[in-house]
Amino acid sequence: MKDGFTKKWITANSLELVRGYDKGILTIRGLHYRLVALGMTNDVRHYKRVVDAMIDARWNGSIDFDTFSDHDRFMLGKTEYENITLEEKIEEAKNQVYAWMTSYTKNKWLNQYYYPEVLIEKKALQGVFKSICSDWRVTLGACKGYPSLTFLYDISRRLIRATNNGYQPVILYLGDYDPSGEDIPRSIQENLIQLGSPNVEIRRIALNKEQVNEMGLPPAPIKISDTRSSAWTGIGQVELDAIDPHTLQSMCNKAIQDLYQPSIAIEIMSQTKREETQFRDILKQYASTL
Repeated sequence: MKDGFTKKWITANSLELVRGYDKGILTIRGLHYRLVALGMTNDVRHYKRVVDAMIDARWNGSIDFDTFSDHDRFMLGKTEYENITLEEKIEEAKNQVYAWMTSYTKNKWLNQYYYPEVLIEKKALQGVFKSICSDWRVTLGACKGYPSLTFLYDISRRLIRATNNGYQPVILYLGDYDPSGEDIPRSIQENLIQLGSPNVEIRRIALNKEQVNEMGLPPAPIKISDTRSSAWTGIGQVELDAIDPHTLQSMCNKAIQDLYQPSIAIEIMSQTKREETQFRDILKQYASTL
């Protein structure tokens, strides 16, 4: 059955849409939802058209290959082979020394009440939240559905250390609106409690029924394969990708900001200024002994 959402329509609108995002922020799935907001049907058939259109657009040069984020597939390490001259190494060392001399800071969450970490359901969306969490110096992790026990054990060790140092651990969670997406925070909390972090608080930042209605997000039928669907009374499945990436960033930023106490930060900044001169002087003295 033919409709107006042809490859030509998808490509033309996609070229306009991607200009509004930095590279590595938007996923193909996210682009699909931006096109749905323009009227395209939210179904698998049209999503596949988007994928095919973006493959062609990248091969023909209409869209750069590094436009979209794909954190589900990545390489570890780097094969080094370039020849680096002595002069280049000296310049690199100077930059490193300068960076050290001017990098004295205190930990951003020093003496704060909360110890936060951000968990997202999908690894593909890490690029959306990476800059926000980096600016706030907050740990970011992707559950990839129900997280493994190994993944949760690593988290529990950090939460226990934070608790022992007087902090209240908080997990800020962002996931899909569907039976499993709503259940994952419960599973995370129960496992973390069993792993020795009984006071952990889980705050579900997105996605919930109220947000779906307020934002007018298009629900899709619940996946039959989801074993929790029979007991679920929601209005349909909505993926986190349906929210504009800029909105997701704002939601994450506000959730972290709500935990942060600026008055304590001012005290730490004052202490930092008093210590940074001493820090540079000691480094200079050490360098003179080498």
